[in-house]
Amino acid sequence: MFQKYKSAELVKPGGLDLKDRLVGVQRVTKVTKGGRAFGFSAIVVVGDEHGVVGQGLGKSKDVATAIAKAVEDAKKNLVRIPLKGKTLPHEQKGKFGGARVNIMPAAEGTGVIAGGAVRTVLEAVGVHDVLSKSQGSSNPHNVVKATFDALLQLRDANTIARDRGISLEQVFKA
Repeated sequence: MFQKYKSAELVKPGGLDLKDRLVGVQRVTKVTKGGRAFGFSAIVVVGDEHGVVGQGLGKSKDVATAIAKAVEDAKKNLVRIPLKGKTLPHEQKGKFGGARVNIMPAAEGTGVIAGGAVRTVLEAVGVHDVLSKSQGSSNPHNVVKATFDALLQLRDANTIARDRGISLEQVFKA
């Protein structure tokens, strides 16, 4: 899922204190010749609130199993996000399907100004001061993936300096 991101650092779940947050549960229906078959799909975000986060989708005939499967899936997709203190290193836009998310660093004490699925993801990452705007589709699956798209494009100053082959001071003078 994260192959297209150069800076995506995959993380193993062992030794991390992960907290899972439920983004949403949907009841889905499959119509068969015998009638309607109901099931549930759950989308979950797990994070250690110190820069490690993952998202997962679980499907099952009952809610509890769907959530458990989603948590297991999320633990397989953990990535490290670069943070600058309690906020983000820079502004970033993310897209997935019809959902577009814009996340911006904010001053100390601002809090998490985000709604719904974006808030859940940012809180799981451990961001305390951030502004965000979600546009387009409000489908929680696509909003979560758009937020991940934005977060995975974030780079800290040390990474930029290393990629360009220049010193840290030159990054800020350029």
